[in-house]
Amino acid sequence: MAHSKALLVLENFIGGKFVPCSSYIDSYNPSTGDVYCRVPDSGKEEVELAVKAAKAAFPMWSSKSPLERSQILNKLADLIEHDLEEFAQAESKDQGKTITFARTIDIPRAVYNFRFFASSVLHHTTECSEMTTVGCVHYTLRTPVGVAGLISPWNLPLYLLTWKIAPAIACGNTVVAKPSEMTSVTAWMMCKLLEKAGIPPGVVNVVFGTGSKAGEALVCHPDVPVISFTGSTLTAQRITEKSAPHCKRLSLELGGKNPAIVFDDADLTQCIPTTVRSSFANQVKNYVKKAQAEGARVLCGEGVDSLVLLADNRKGYFMLPTVIAEVKDESKCMQEEIFGPVTCVVAFDTEEEVIERANCVKYGLAATVWSSNVGRVHRVARKLQSGLVWTNCWLVRDLNLPFGGMKASGIGREGAKDSYEFFTEVKTITIKH
Repeated sequence: MAHSKALLVLENFIGGKFVPCSSYIDSYNPSTGDVYCRVPDSGKEEVELAVKAAKAAFPMWSSKSPLERSQILNKLADLIEHDLEEFAQAESKDQGKTITFARTIDIPRAVYNFRFFASSVLHHTTECSEMTTVGCVHYTLRTPVGVAGLISPWNLPLYLLTWKIAPAIACGNTVVAKPSEMTSVTAWMMCKLLEKAGIPPGVVNVVFGTGSKAGEALVCHPDVPVISFTGSTLTAQRITEKSAPHCKRLSLELGGKNPAIVFDDADLTQCIPTTVRSSFANQVKNYVKKAQAEGARVLCGEGVDSLVLLADNRKGYFMLPTVIAEVKDESKCMQEEIFGPVTCVVAFDTEEEVIERANCVKYGLAATVWSSNVGRVHRVARKLQSGLVWTNCWLVRDLNLPFGGMKASGIGREGAKDSYEFFTEVKTITIKH
């Protein structure tokens, strides 16, 4: 751990070694508003080095058996779990989420991502068919694609980075990953464990920096045939444009405006605590002002209640949980993704009405439905334009099943089968006998 004037200074991880960068950018502690970390401001040169290291490692890593790769992934999971508290403290400080959320959700899920794909990669099957009339047998074979470019967001830093790294390397690919420049610390900490886990140099490379420099260099690199990105729809549009000349394979998990539909027969003892947690999990004051200007009413929070902070936190990025009512469907608060503790509450009369209103946004990532009527739950879930619908629960995931959005919420799906297919190429082999 390098320090400069008490600042944490990160380094890129390329070819199994930490490599300093010629320039750095500031990273802020969101609870104090102060700079506490320096992150490499990487660009084409650093990405080029990382891709070369990944290409060099690919023949060796892809030739290992799924069982060998599985054992290494499980070892890395064990090492992260051993340091869970250290990772949780770092994630909370770097991202701004509560230590409880980092300790019970983010880091355990990062551990589970490696264990899950370490197991699932051992159980995939291929297809086979026989043509007796011509004496031929056909079968399919799946092989790793090559160097995978992985770009992850700031809101679930290690959680979503490992959700990409784990299936990519389990399938035999090597990777160049770029975490968000705003939340890079836990990715850097993970890199310190890779050698001990048995991951050979060059299999996992992590380049820190901005999307406009490091991210674009990765997307445009001709030797990176596959890009997995989680982030904004606007950035995904640029990724699509830049990768088109190379015909790259893309997985894009994008924004969402996720409705929580509460019917009059819902169990409020379960619904209210869960909906509060889902609504205020992320830490946007302009949206509140816009809603008020459009005639909405703020019931509590921003502009209504006072926020009292300790002296050390007064420059931090804090905002009161805010509930807005009487919001028009066309309001920005109802149409755009808000990364802040703001939720809008509106009434509806019928199933048909609420389905139409829930579907009138450009996004379609996830939705929740609360009702004790089983028939209603199934009807509404089927008609909602969302890639994932939770009913009478939230954030319960079976990683075997697909995750991804409809409409402007993305292209492609992630999960055991979907990630395996994304990170491998399929070929059909015909044997004449």
